[in-house]
Amino acid sequence: MSDTTPSDTTPSDTTPSASVPSVPVRVPATPEQPASATSTESQRSRFPLDTVYQAARMYYLEDATQNEIATRLGVSRPTVSRLVSEARRAGLVRIEVVDPFQDETVALAERLQVVLGLQAVHLAAVTHAATLGVDLADPVAAAVEGMRLAPGDAVLMSSGSTVHAIAHGAMPPMPGVQLVPTVGGQADPNQWFQTNEITRAAAERSGAIPTFLFAQALPSEALRASLDEDPAFQHVVGLWSRAKGAILGIGAPVVTRDAMARGLPVDDDVFDRATGDVCLNFTGPDGEPIEFPGSDRMVRTSRQVLAAVPHAVGVAVGVVKVPSIISAVRGRLVNELVTDAATARALLDALA
Repeated sequence: MSDTTPSDTTPSDTTPSASVPSVPVRVPATPEQPASATSTESQRSRFPLDTVYQAARMYYLEDATQNEIATRLGVSRPTVSRLVSEARRAGLVRIEVVDPFQDETVALAERLQVVLGLQAVHLAAVTHAATLGVDLADPVAAAVEGMRLAPGDAVLMSSGSTVHAIAHGAMPPMPGVQLVPTVGGQADPNQWFQTNEITRAAAERSGAIPTFLFAQALPSEALRASLDEDPAFQHVVGLWSRAKGAILGIGAPVVTRDAMARGLPVDDDVFDRATGDVCLNFTGPDGEPIEFPGSDRMVRTSRQVLAAVPHAVGVAVGVVKVPSIISAVRGRLVNELVTDAATARALLDALA
């Protein structure tokens, strides 16, 4: 068959190519019992169901051309187009797209897991900046499945562009789970650092329950002291300590970034040595902590708390993130990883 299947368009009048085996099409063996979800639609067909079935079977399974089907059924060529489109609408045709890189991706993930010493690695075959949230949907879902969550469990959400894309993309179902922001950023002008909005979007798409953190990433000394007495803030801190899982963006080396969370002293030379960060816990090449003036009053989930999370899933994509991922692993800020195949290969090359 061709690499496009008819819907509202007319099928080609040439014999469909069989050179795209990664898109198998299934037509039920008999037309009497179409999929239950579409049986009502089948009954509303403008054409006899057996004729719709025969047209679909010839087109998809016999690779018959439009002319051949028209001759055999005794109908016109435009009717063949409508019959095949009707078969898809009625649920008689099911299309499955198979990832041709699946075996390679699985082997690559297993190798990277061993080299980095992680609990799990979940890879997307390919990613693109414009579709990052959707591209990472399957590996993120696999990571969440491994958490074995139950209603009432807490899952931490960090800030960052990758987590923002995931939260606004395709979150896996997490009914009744509490999503908790890990850093302050209530009024940050950059949407990537607006942790409450990221948490809200992720909860909306997953069926989880959002928890909000009303604080800046780097508050004044007076405000930080008041937060320690605030029951709402202490509730969030308590959820940090008992979290079962976390979806954590791994920040790139600071010198490569276009933006930082509001309030950080970006002109301080100490950031030149920062290989990356997780939840604003900045680290050097070997995972060592990098502190700066005011870091003691940062609103962030601490390194110690992150190290105790059973499933701390770091998410990062791109060659620029390779040293950052290595640093996050060495610093015990993450114990699982979601990335793509290209980044995985770059990590293995860097660690060879």
